[in-house]
Amino acid sequence: MLAARLIKAGLPLSIDEVPVPEPAPDEVLVKVGACGLCGTDLHLAVAGDIPVERTPITLGHEGAGTVAALGRDVRGLREGDRVVLFPAASCGACRFCLQGRESLCDTSKVYGMARDGALAEYVAAPARSTIALPAAVPFDIGAIVTDGVSTPFHALRSRGALRAGETVAVIGCGGLGTHAIMLARLMGAACVVAIDVDAGALARARALGADLTVNPAEEDAAKAVRKRLGGVDLALEFVGTPETVELALRVLGKGGRAVVVGVGTGRPALPPLLAFVGREQAVIGSFGMDRCDIVDLFALIAAGRLDLAQSISARYPLAQADAALRHLASRGVVRVVVVPNEE
Repeated sequence: MLAARLIKAGLPLSIDEVPVPEPAPDEVLVKVGACGLCGTDLHLAVAGDIPVERTPITLGHEGAGTVAALGRDVRGLREGDRVVLFPAASCGACRFCLQGRESLCDTSKVYGMARDGALAEYVAAPARSTIALPAAVPFDIGAIVTDGVSTPFHALRSRGALRAGETVAVIGCGGLGTHAIMLARLMGAACVVAIDVDAGALARARALGADLTVNPAEEDAAKAVRKRLGGVDLALEFVGTPETVELALRVLGKGGRAVVVGVGTGRPALPPLLAFVGREQAVIGSFGMDRCDIVDLFALIAAGRLDLAQSISARYPLAQADAALRHLASRGVVRVVVVPNEE
């Protein structure tokens, strides 16, 4: 089979002929119908600032397809079943997995970082880490839901505890932020503020229903938000720099929560403690998603409540996986999908 392999960060992905993986007793072999690419893949393959466990390694942690073969101990799945992969192979036995918090699994192995991923014609995965894909959801949409949509959903619902009628600021309106705007409206936010330095991203945010757009390169974003709303109830940060995290704190109102999704090596500063404590504000980390987030999003899509038709900016065949990765790095992109096997 063909697979897009990372040999060394900064080098083009190598499209190699490799053996079809043999599923272990508790695994399934999945024929990949679509694999989404995201910013993490750029960190892995281009910047090299997130390490992989070994090289060469097949990238791709947003996979969807059909079950092609079963390990001898697998029950509850059949060949031909449509599935997506949870982005990391979780153990299912640690205290976090048992609580339904798979994002914090003690021994999780992320596809494309610690084990071969779905940027290939086939991928092997633990059966417990697959999730049924409804017939109404295409493979490409199912693939991006596993991370690009479920990550902001997790931040809004599980970590940010958004309640209907609250105000929300989204800082960083790329792929994750775009979906955060859509989901915040769906969840009943009274006002959604989009904050980004890219005019195209702000135009897209307005088209998706953002009530207020702010460009920090043109005005003081915190002052603009406070002037209009007096501060927001919930701020989501999707960039991962000290400056944007500190901005998330400055746009909060009394009792506000800042949920930080973006990752980086910087050290943001808290506001003066008298103000921070006296206003009962909170800073919360949000990492990835849990299985229930993906399952619930599929239900919303299948019911026609969530339309992601505009979320895929481009589709590429597997042979052009490196070009797909370069496209992802350009402006104006929400999500890019690689299609190893056509439906």
